[in-house]
Parts: sequence; structure tokens; C-alpha cells
Amino acid sequence: MALILHAGKTNKNAYKSLIAAEYTDVKVELAPNFEMGVTNKTPEFLKMNPIGKVPVLETPDGPVFESNAIARYVTRLKADNPLYGSSLIDYAHIEQWIDFASLEVDANIGGWLRPRMGRAVYLPPAEEAAISALKRALGALNTHLASNTYLVGHSVTLADIILTCNLYMGFSHLFTKSFSSEFPHVERYFWTLVNQPNFKKFLGEVKQCESVPPVLSAKKPSQPKESAKPKHKDEPKKEAKKEEPAKPKASEEEEAPKPKPKNSLDLLPPSTMILDEWKRLYSNTKTNFREVAIKGFWDMYDPEGYSLWFCDYKYNDENTVSFVTLNKVGGFLQRMDLARKYAFGKMLVIGSDPPFKVQGLWLFRGQEVPQFVIDECYDMELYDWKKVDIADEDQKERVNQMIEDHEPFEGEPLLDAKCFK
Repeated sequence: MALILHAGKTNKNAYKSLIAAEYTDVKVELAPNFEMGVTNKTPEFLKMNPIGKVPVLETPDGPVFESNAIARYVTRLKADNPLYGSSLIDYAHIEQWIDFASLEVDANIGGWLRPRMGRAVYLPPAEEAAISALKRALGALNTHLASNTYLVGHSVTLADIILTCNLYMGFSHLFTKSFSSEFPHVERYFWTLVNQPNFKKFLGEVKQCESVPPVLSAKKPSQPKESAKPKHKDEPKKEAKKEEPAKPKASEEEEAPKPKPKNSLDLLPPSTMILDEWKRLYSNTKTNFREVAIKGFWDMYDPEGYSLWFCDYKYNDENTVSFVTLNKVGGFLQRMDLARKYAFGKMLVIGSDPPFKVQGLWLFRGQEVPQFVIDECYDMELYDWKKVDIADEDQKERVNQMIEDHEPFEGEPLLDAKCFK
């Protein structure tokens, strides 16, 4: 009986045993016509794995489930397989890195990716914890790979196969270049391995993702169709509705209908403040910032057409890791891109030691925080929002200091200041 692997063709956990089989010279075939969500719910499949998860390997001696166990089984089919090293300490180190790949890398990639794929509830603090733990793991891995081509010894082992398959999900879905560049030795290691023939046969051409997928919003339930009322047997049938004559076309003299505005803010009365002019002034002022840019801002500011808002992150006590906090702010600004035409913002990360405070200043078109921003950008609810009273000189000075990245800000140093324009 051949070894039959029950899994989808693009399942990264199936790749582990398929790649191991190539190195081991063992024939493993994918089960034909496997359909996730259908095949794995059949009684036949549930006899092999009672919880219905994939992959499952069908062997002459019975089924094996759990991807790492399957990869180990395939590897052990060859005596003295170099995938398991050449000594007891090699074996121990390989098992060590397999556990690391599963518990420190794969688990945290999953904690970051699953909610963004709609497979788990999205909770910002949980995502931040997963990213922080993942970066800690990648940092440790980067240190090890600084002086090692492979995880153990001088050739590919089962640990490399399992770790690379787990990293595959990170690089193809989450690790943008700006993220992975913090770990150059991990980058070198990953691209070296995925381009090995035995890896490439199953992974194909691997491409690094350009952006992190947005959080999938819950689908709104469709409106139920109005059920047809049963007719009483004595109720007379209604006559078919007569077709109304077509309306005459508008004459050439009639004005063509105006296109609907793309955004409700476009319906507001014109403002004397031209947002792009302020953004250019901000960007181009290199000296005498307060005398030129700040003064220019207040000269341009139209309190009827625009409003200013302070925001304060609600969970500042959780900002214990600097790069996680900076990534959090950077992600927020990326997701605010939908408001670029109607907003200007400054976000400050405050403090030299954790926990870091995240506070911001935003200029919005209109007198309220735009509803479409609240609806579309989930980060908004992570902040407390307070409208600036420009009649209050203290608040007005605070606006000035936030625009110019004044340091110290309210007695504390700035870790970073980011601008949205």
C-alpha cells in the first residue's frame, strides 16, 4: 500500500511531509479529489482522525495525524536518515528546533493571521501580543543564523523543513519587506531554502507579501425575502399589472443629472481652508517652523469647515515594547489612508521607558469625526477622542506643540512622531 496523504494541495502542513519524502526518497501521494470541508467530514476520514483535521497520512499500519508526527514518520522510514542528524545531540537539537518552529513561530503567525482571515475573533491586544512574541522568536532565530547556514549541522534537516514551511505562511501573508528586514539572517535562510529543488517542487515560486491583509469585517446578514402570503381559495386573482408607457426622454434643454458625491463630506459648504496648501506648507517648512508653519496653520484654519481633535490610546499601559508600539501607530496611519483627502494628523509616541503613551492630533473636514472613518477604521475605537476648544489657549498651545513635535512634550521625551498628510 502506498502512503496516501489526505490534505489540500496548498496546505503548508502537508508540504512538511512531502518535502521530507523527497529528501528521504519515499513515495507519498496526495489523496485524489480531496475537498476541504467535505472529505474531512466523511465517516471514513473521521475514523482516521476523529477531529477531522488535516493532514492525515494513510499507512499500511494505520493512519497518522498531526503534521509534525507525519513528517517524523516519513523521515524515519529511511535508516540513518541525515534529516535526523548524525549523533544523539544532533537529534536532540533537531527536535528542539521543531518545537521552536511550532510553539514560537507557527503559533504566533497563526495568532496574527487567523483573525485577519476571518477564522478567529479579532482582538487588537491579542494581535499585539502575538506580533511581540513572534518578533522575539525571530530575533532569537536571527542570532542563531548569523553564524549558521542551517539550524543543525551543515545540511538540511527535518527541523529546517518544518520551520521553513511555517515561515512560508509568514512571508507570503504577513512579513512585508519592512518587517522582515529587521531579521536579515532569517531572510537569507528562508530564501535559500525555498529555492532548493525539493522545496520548490511543492512551494513553487514564493513571493513576499506587499501588505498585511486587512481584518475581515463580519458579513451583514442578508435581508429576509418577504414571504408570499397564501391566497384564500375564494380570493380573486389580481389582474396582471399593465405595462406603463415608457417615459419620454429628457429634452436636450433639460440639465443632465449631476453625479452623486463620493463622500458626504463633499456636500459641505466650501471652506476657505485648502487642506493641500496646509500640507505643502507643513512639508516645505524646514526652519523657523513656529513662525512660518504654525502661524500659517492658524491663518488658514477655518473653524466652520474643519475641526481639531485630540486622541489618546486607551491601552497605554500595554505599550511595553517600543517596536510593537511604533508598528501599532504605523498600522493605524496606513488604515487611515481612506481619509487622506479630508484629514491631517500627528501621532506622538511619548516616553523613554515603557509603558509608552500614544497620543495624537487630527484635523478633520467638518465638525465631527467623519462617520465613514469610524465605520471603516477599527483603530478609531481604541482611542478616546476629544474635540479641541481653540478658545482655550492651553489647548491651542498643545496643538502647536503636537504639530511641531515639540520636545519635551508635556515634560517627557518623544520616542517618535509620525505625520499623516
